Amino acid sequence: MAAGGELQLLGSWYSPYAIRAKVALGLKGLSYEYLEEDLFSKSDLLLKSNPVHGKVPVLLHGGRPVCESLVVVQYVDEAWAGTGPPLLPADARDRAAARFWAAFIDDKFFLAWRGLFRSTTDGQRAEAFRSVVPQVETLEQALVECSEGKAFFGGDAVGLADIALGSFLVWIQVVDEVSGTKLLDGDRFPGLAAWAERFLAVDAVREAMPEFERLLEHYKGFLAKLASPSAPAGYS
Repeated sequence: MAAGGELQLLGSWYSPYAIRAKVALGLKGLSYEYLEEDLFSKSDLLLKSNPVHGKVPVLLHGGRPVCESLVVVQYVDEAWAGTGPPLLPADARDRAAARFWAAFIDDKFFLAWRGLFRSTTDGQRAEAFRSVVPQVETLEQALVECSEGKAFFGGDAVGLADIALGSFLVWIQVVDEVSGTKLLDGDRFPGLAAWAERFLAVDAVREAMPEFERLLEHYKGFLAKLASPSAPAGYS
């Protein structure tokens, strides 16, 4: 367990990237002080700790910042290598594969899904859904290859790629609810649909995830502001 006051996490309750850090810390069984950030009125501590991007999450370990969600997850795994389950495999090639798919999730899947997330009309949603499906097809195949028939991308236990994709799961559910879509359809993507259920059942994941109804209301508010001509800069 981390010493009292040694670890602080700057995050936002609805941020999938902050969720990644929470899951990693939870899986390792580490205690930390959580500091909620208002992303439209960022604290001096956040701007000082992450002056390049000014984004969450930031993990402060002994006052020293570690920024960017996937970097934070890997840092937690390395800094507490003897604590809790490993988040990256021991084999160098398997570690490289985990990092590759985590990067794919951010660079390919998220950019495609973001179009659906930001859609405000049925036409936009239909087009965006068609655009993201190929990325999900790729991830369905990646799960088969990475898991080798086991429960997670990381094998028997949650790993880096699981955390990278799993951090979006409640958001995917919320966007599906509003859009009338079903991205991880069990008939079309049986592997990912079953994986999502297993991932969300993990204790550390349940504790880190936002509540569905609260996130749904937040998202509806986001869409209303997005459609407004006077939307804040952060919504553009």
